[in-house]
Amino acid sequence: MKKLEFGWFLPTAGDSTAYGLPEASVDADSEYFERVITAAENAGFTYLLIPVAEQCWEAYITGAFMAAQSSKISMLIAARPGYVNPVLLAKMIATFDQLSGGRICVNLIAGQAELEIKAEGITYEKEDRYALMEEEVSIMKALWTAQEPLHFSGKYHNISGARISPKPAQSPHPKFYLGGGSEEAWNLSAKHSDVHLFWGDTPERIAQNIQDIRGRAKAFGRQDAIGFGMRLQIICRENEADALDAAEQLICHIPEAARENLKRQTATSKANQRVQELAAEKGLWISPHLWTGLTRFRPGAGIAVVGNPEQCAATLQQFIDVGCHSFCLSGYLHDAEAERFGRLVRPILAKQNPDRMS
Repeated sequence: MKKLEFGWFLPTAGDSTAYGLPEASVDADSEYFERVITAAENAGFTYLLIPVAEQCWEAYITGAFMAAQSSKISMLIAARPGYVNPVLLAKMIATFDQLSGGRICVNLIAGQAELEIKAEGITYEKEDRYALMEEEVSIMKALWTAQEPLHFSGKYHNISGARISPKPAQSPHPKFYLGGGSEEAWNLSAKHSDVHLFWGDTPERIAQNIQDIRGRAKAFGRQDAIGFGMRLQIICRENEADALDAAEQLICHIPEAARENLKRQTATSKANQRVQELAAEKGLWISPHLWTGLTRFRPGAGIAVVGNPEQCAATLQQFIDVGCHSFCLSGYLHDAEAERFGRLVRPILAKQNPDRMS
């Protein structure tokens, strides 16, 4: 069985304990980022997800600065099809890997909101973006591992005699993560991902999804190589009542009009559609401690584990028991929630999984 690993999130668009309430917000700045990354390292998180939405700071520059401000945690930074030439991107990632001592991993993102992608000048449709990403990942892997100059002829890229220096510090190359619910995402993960991250769902559904993707990976001889994880929010307090109150405070000031905007943003995303389907079917609670409240107003992986330390650990353990080993978490405020996770939840999981903690 794979070792358990826990990742955290860097809120480069700012942070809050109550969305829609200006006095509850924390601005994005380098001082706050350093507090978050220090808390995450101290809590035992092994990687830090750096987001790439339009309201966020640029991820590679931010990640490089944060790597310099830390000593152990890896930066999980996106590769997005069509944004950067794959030869240059391979060189960027390998250089980052060398300068950080092997502390970068790659987040494959092709299914962003269509309005945002078009606003940034990317004209490929979703299916084409996944096909383009498959080419670009193949090119990067080849450049990182080939001893001879790379020649590649594809639908989107034609490369004649490319080579890069340096090669990555990690062997054979940095790990790839992917989160997505579409057929295209699952097929790409089956061929290339080290970890497929699911968004919040029932453990039973996650077990079925793992079986499906592992079956697809078998076609590439990767059924044992691919791992699985969850991208979740967490709201943990020392008692359940305080956790429920913190969850309610996060959304009670958001105007209802935000729901209509969310529908427009997520119209083409399978993962977002599944989240909204769950919220419509189950209401605010998928299970006793899996809360959908944030998903009513924000896109992405908004389903949250909510409760006291024992309840939060028990909920995460359900996903461990069905085959997940990687947990990419976030919470509010991100420095304080990281500290609580390390102090209150991680020790319980370590006791329950003594041979699997990384």
